[in-house]
Amino acid sequence: MGYVEGRNIIIEWRHDEGRADLQAESAAELVRLNVDVIVTAGLERSIAAWNATRTIPIVTMSGDSVGSGLATSLASPGGNVTGLTDLGPGLSSKRLELLREATPRASRTAVLATATNSHQLQLRALELAAQTLGVELQLLQVRGAEDFGRTLTLDAGRRSDVLVVVHSGFMYDHRAPIFAFVDGSRLPTMYADRDWALAGGLMAYGPSLSDLARRAATYVDKILKGAKPADLPIEQPTMFDLVINLKTAHALGLTIPQSVLQQATEILQ
Repeated sequence: MGYVEGRNIIIEWRHDEGRADLQAESAAELVRLNVDVIVTAGLERSIAAWNATRTIPIVTMSGDSVGSGLATSLASPGGNVTGLTDLGPGLSSKRLELLREATPRASRTAVLATATNSHQLQLRALELAAQTLGVELQLLQVRGAEDFGRTLTLDAGRRSDVLVVVHSGFMYDHRAPIFAFVDGSRLPTMYADRDWALAGGLMAYGPSLSDLARRAATYVDKILKGAKPADLPIEQPTMFDLVINLKTAHALGLTIPQSVLQQATEILQ
């Protein structure tokens, strides 16, 4: 689009390590710097930015912007937040369906989530899907990094047949204890984006994050050229990844049905 960092655009990068206190601190700092636009990844970060400013435009790549109150509607956001939705709650049920299809004998599904608002929206969607599929859910909840050791125990793994890791930046930032639990419990696990599968996870389904990021750049461009976020409709994803790691499936002694493999956009051997 013609932007060259350091020449005609300056980017202030911030990362919060999945910590709520750092999310608020980073957002407040960017507001003090009086940046022209804030780009956020994840609903918690979007809410933190929105709490810090109602005037600086925010381009979000996150979950339910309307349900969380960040925008009035997808077509007419109405405030200072626009961008893209990753369909977090809506895709939760699809992830459960795919995992169920891949492991038809599984009846008890553990769900690893936090107590955040974005996870509660996804949990409700999972509960509805579980009722339809006849699946029993077991909630494994963490409120902070210190909870992983207490929540992800050998006993928790024994009580379930498969695992769904609810999507968020916090979970991604704490991959190490999650993978350690999955390796120890040998639970077939569904994740939200392809990076998890590339790192050894069994399956991942979600919007193409690289595509969302490229499309978010078009919003930044429009805003820098004078467009108002209130007038820019929030877009939904159009490209999705279903990544299956057959090496991990083999290690688990699991044969992925052909019906699932045919839906995959990427199969890791």
